[in-house]
Amino acid sequence: MQDNVENTVAPKKSKRKKSLIILFGIVVLGAVGTGWYYEEYVVGNQTTDDAYVNGNIVSITPETVGTVTQITVDSGDFVQKGQVLVRFDEADADLEYDNAKAKLAQAVRQVRAMFNNVTQAEAVVDANKIALHKAERDYDRRKNMVKAGGLSQEDLSHAKDMVDSAQTQLAVAVEQLKSQSSMISGTTVETHPTVRSAITNVKQAYLTKQRTNIVAPVTGYVARRQVQLGQRVSPSSILMAVVPLDEVWVDANFKETQMDDMRIGQPVALISDLYGDKVVFHGTIESLGIGTGSAFSVLPAQNATGNWIKIVQRLPVRITLDAQDIASHPLRIGLSMNVEVDTANTSGKLLSTTSPEKPRFVTNAYHQPMENIQQTISQIIKDNDAQLNHASTNK
Repeated sequence: MQDNVENTVAPKKSKRKKSLIILFGIVVLGAVGTGWYYEEYVVGNQTTDDAYVNGNIVSITPETVGTVTQITVDSGDFVQKGQVLVRFDEADADLEYDNAKAKLAQAVRQVRAMFNNVTQAEAVVDANKIALHKAERDYDRRKNMVKAGGLSQEDLSHAKDMVDSAQTQLAVAVEQLKSQSSMISGTTVETHPTVRSAITNVKQAYLTKQRTNIVAPVTGYVARRQVQLGQRVSPSSILMAVVPLDEVWVDANFKETQMDDMRIGQPVALISDLYGDKVVFHGTIESLGIGTGSAFSVLPAQNATGNWIKIVQRLPVRITLDAQDIASHPLRIGLSMNVEVDTANTSGKLLSTTSPEKPRFVTNAYHQPMENIQQTISQIIKDNDAQLNHASTNK
């Protein structure tokens, strides 16, 4: 009987020992798993789902007043930098351009007449010098004749009057020459201020004519088209926007309690709600916010009031995305993102200490080559200057 009891107790102890071993193993595995999760996902990582795609929304505004006659694109269309988006009626611009060219021709003729007046004034001075020299010789000859008794004193007095008159006329001619010369001193027809002002007006009219075609300053996608055919628009009107989706970034808003180990340059993994977990975007921290959202709001918080509740603030963190990831999986402005920052390496900077060495954003879409209009201006000057010279020569 006793042997049977001992035999029954032994299996029970063995079974309990095995259960304890299994339980211990489960605890150990749980501890190892918890430690691995903590090291992998908690220590050295900060996450947030308060993150959204942002980018440059380039507003398209005209540089001149005009009436819309053609709209070449609509919202959602892809456009290249420099592509025409809207065209204006060119009638007014053509009239201004023709008027500016006519005024340039008139200015050239006026300035050439100034140069001719100087030439004429010089000739008048030379003629008065000859007349004065002749009067002085006549006076000297009459003085000798008076001494010899061959001429009366009255004739000598008349000769003296002729000398005085010639001197006066020469003085007047000299002053007139100075006056005429001062109007063209140190210039040519083309460099004269009157002509240069007219040249500027021609160039301005030419630019106004060119600006009746509104072009895209950047390559991107059209959004928020508001302009309509027949609309009279001014430089303050917003016609549409162009969004370069290859230059988007992410603004992630982290709690201030998460920012202690964040540094510029730390790697970031991002998942969008659009593509889900199957697509992971890669990026780096470009800058850490210099102020909370509430600090820059239109109505900032008044924390000095009596009823005050502390609220954990958030700081915006700007994240630059990998260009290849964006090209493979395009993002749109405003999309939600889940962000995870690897904060293990804290050797980076909290704030940037250097200024950009070159412009962050540049466009040359509005550059207008002036070679053609310069040729037109030179031809106008040449034609009108030559015609006036020919007319003066014939006279």
